[in-house]
Amino acid sequence: MMIVPFRSQRLTRDANNCNTWETVTEGREIVWKRSGLIICDVWDRHWNAGAEKRLAPMLTQMDALARSLRKKGAVIVHAPSDCMDFYKDSVARTVMAGYAGHERPAYIEKPDQPSPLDASDGGNDVDAPPELVGKPVWTRQHPAIYIDDNIDSVSDDGDEIVSCFTKRGVENVFIMGVHTNMCVLNRSFGIKNMVRWGFNTALLRDLTDPMYNPAMPPYVNNKEALALIVGYVEKFWCPSVDSRDLIGG
Repeated sequence: MMIVPFRSQRLTRDANNCNTWETVTEGREIVWKRSGLIICDVWDRHWNAGAEKRLAPMLTQMDALARSLRKKGAVIVHAPSDCMDFYKDSVARTVMAGYAGHERPAYIEKPDQPSPLDASDGGNDVDAPPELVGKPVWTRQHPAIYIDDNIDSVSDDGDEIVSCFTKRGVENVFIMGVHTNMCVLNRSFGIKNMVRWGFNTALLRDLTDPMYNPAMPPYVNNKEALALIVGYVEKFWCPSVDSRDLIGG
């Protein structure tokens, strides 16, 4: 059990009585055996070379976080979408498939808000040939992140993951991976659905990356785009946390 600082943003009034967003940090007590970590779409390859280069510096810390939370007793879910065939004979995948259909909490409808990033071109910031954009060149999760086949779970299905979390008493869900404005938010196991299923959800803001082309609105660089999409999450969906605060020390 530890106190973790969660960062969110709330709409308030400034000194001139005008609407403004205020950043709020709240310390929450976390019981790790009631917590889960979802590693979203951290693939071994990507059609976008820029996405691969931006992911590379995060991999060591992603693995360190997964190892740390595993030791603390958290449920670790590896969710590399479209790659379940690679894991079909693993214990981590076989056990997870058995959770499908378990009793789950009520699904709460929550209105969506438009993304601050225009990624209608697929986030093609390296001018990859159009025929390659969005193509699943990935085959597995990146090997830099260790999977403990006897303890961890592998799934890209929200029904399985929610069922697993419910059966195992998970209340807090932390999500890291790529890409923030696409998969991390919108997958069946992504932030929007985890919030709608009623989990206390949080984004790992230092272990995520947007898929966005600076030639598209709002015409900002990748660092600014990341700040915008993290801010969007903090305003409309859930708080964010820093991985160093979860590892501790």
